[in-house]
Amino acid sequence: MFHYGQALFYKIGTGYNVYVDFIPEYLEGVVEMLHIGCHLSASGGYMHIGKEALSIGADTFQFFTRNPRGGKAKDMNIEDVTSFLALACENHFVPIMAHAPYTLNPCSADARVKEFALEVMADDLLRMEYTPNSYYNFHPGSHVGQGIEAGIVLIADLLNKILRLEHTTLVLLETMSGKGSEVGGTFEQLRQIIDRVELNEKMGVCLDTCHVHDAGYDIVNDLDGVLFEFDTVIGLERLHAVHLNDSKNAFGSRKDRHEKIGQGELGLSTITNIINHPLLCHLPFFLETPNELDGYAEEINLLRGAFRE
Repeated sequence: MFHYGQALFYKIGTGYNVYVDFIPEYLEGVVEMLHIGCHLSASGGYMHIGKEALSIGADTFQFFTRNPRGGKAKDMNIEDVTSFLALACENHFVPIMAHAPYTLNPCSADARVKEFALEVMADDLLRMEYTPNSYYNFHPGSHVGQGIEAGIVLIADLLNKILRLEHTTLVLLETMSGKGSEVGGTFEQLRQIIDRVELNEKMGVCLDTCHVHDAGYDIVNDLDGVLFEFDTVIGLERLHAVHLNDSKNAFGSRKDRHEKIGQGELGLSTITNIINHPLLCHLPFFLETPNELDGYAEEINLLRGAFRE
């Protein structure tokens, strides 16, 4: 048995269950509605993406800071950002999340690739200050044969070069599926990165439901046990967002292929358990399912209906 805030976990067999009557103090009065959005294109600017989010029933969104291939970002339009911030305030948005380009590899064996990741991420964090107190999520990278330990050191070294005390943005490491030489497929690896970051108060974690399932964390049959492990290794206070995705893959397959909500190996019941879990329900959820805008609208409507206020 153990406590997290006022949440009491108790062990039954090999799993852990939680008394839902005991909610951490910092959640009291907060969990009034499901905070959910999806990944949207930022090509039309902040105001456009904010209105698009509202049109599908979202109160947050995720976007790429630049072309997913990692090219040059557009110049910031101050008028557009200011208008969006007013829109977000009026409509009670929760923090939005930027996603670094997929192609960045902070722990590459190639010095030019590492330098490119450093330049892009440093620039991204400067740009994120136009929308203060947001999240910046990135894939830790692939060690490409150098070994997990070397990869962890390189990722932390990059973060130590770009993080600043004055940043309001929280940088989130994403839980990965562990395919190939990917770093971040275990909670222990993420914790080791965080421990090496000097300004680790600027660091958090985004849990991807498809990735952890594919990595071998049984959120279908033992969600409480997985959260207990996360808390033991990393600390639930560092969990700030959830990528809410079903999976096309079998448990522990280490493949990373997202599926629409309720149509994959996780299933709607598991997804519903996740959004309603007393230690997760206050978090912002970001859909990255294979959908167009109307598909995201349908999923958001479905999940809002499944959320128990």
